[in-house]
Amino acid sequence: MPANHTVALLAYDGLCTFEFGVAVEVFGLPRPEMRAWYDFQVCAIEPGPLRATGAIQVLADGGLDDLKRASTIVVPGWKGAGVPVPGELRQALLDAHAAGARLVSICSGVFVLAATGLLNGRSATTHWRYAQQLAETYPDIRVQPDVLYVDEGDLLTSAGSAAGLDLCLHIVRRDFGARIANQVARRLVIPPHRDGGQAQFVEAPLPQKRAEISALFDWIRRNLHRELTIETIAERANMSTRTLIRRFHDTVGCAPKQWILRERINRARNLLESGSQSIDRIATESGFRSAENLRHHFREQLQTSPAAYRRRFAESD
Repeated sequence: MPANHTVALLAYDGLCTFEFGVAVEVFGLPRPEMRAWYDFQVCAIEPGPLRATGAIQVLADGGLDDLKRASTIVVPGWKGAGVPVPGELRQALLDAHAAGARLVSICSGVFVLAATGLLNGRSATTHWRYAQQLAETYPDIRVQPDVLYVDEGDLLTSAGSAAGLDLCLHIVRRDFGARIANQVARRLVIPPHRDGGQAQFVEAPLPQKRAEISALFDWIRRNLHRELTIETIAERANMSTRTLIRRFHDTVGCAPKQWILRERINRARNLLESGSQSIDRIATESGFRSAENLRHHFREQLQTSPAAYRRRFAESD
């Protein structure tokens, strides 16, 4: 947990109400069961009252000067992908970042961060509708159009709407650990973790086959410890390997091998967080077969080791 845990949430005329509410719910809701939680403040970038989507007006208790005291600054969407970002806001974010604040954007809020230049040479994401415009307007940013969120350490960006919840929970997970993040998720009645690399949009889903493919996914999750070849899965699904690969792309936006790897990583993460099994045992139960193979994929996918992940996120009494 950062020594300074003040979260500043930007407010502006034309505010994106849902994205704003996401950040309020996660960071601003009092949690008396916690010994310490975030200090929270709404900071207006212009005089109010500020209009928000849904005929709502917002009166903020802070302004741009307050950003210098924040450890985390959240941009909840923006007025429009092509709307200029005021110079005063850009400078305030640059100064706060230089002082050590991490900057977070939800949906089109990435255009505010992009305007500062801080994302140049970094990876970022946004709502799939804006991804091409972001890439064309800011070619120095490595735009990842098909993920839920991107964590670059001090710069974090998410896709649209509900993906903002995933990113905010990810931040709680970073700051407080898995047990507290899971508690917050339960209060929100949402899954405690969705991996940032999960596809945010499926171009052509097949609703009439949804139950069938869902049952197959459930079977794979129950059998991650087994050797799962494309042929094995196709036989189980009673379809050709070509049809299986196409169905995976249509449903989850990636190949079966990628999806299974992601599920195995998630299984290993859950086991590391919730138990004291050996790394070898966890590697076996999650389908990696050896501790070294598990370590390899953790380094490649999460930039950490299973042991370091357990030290950071394991539940404690």
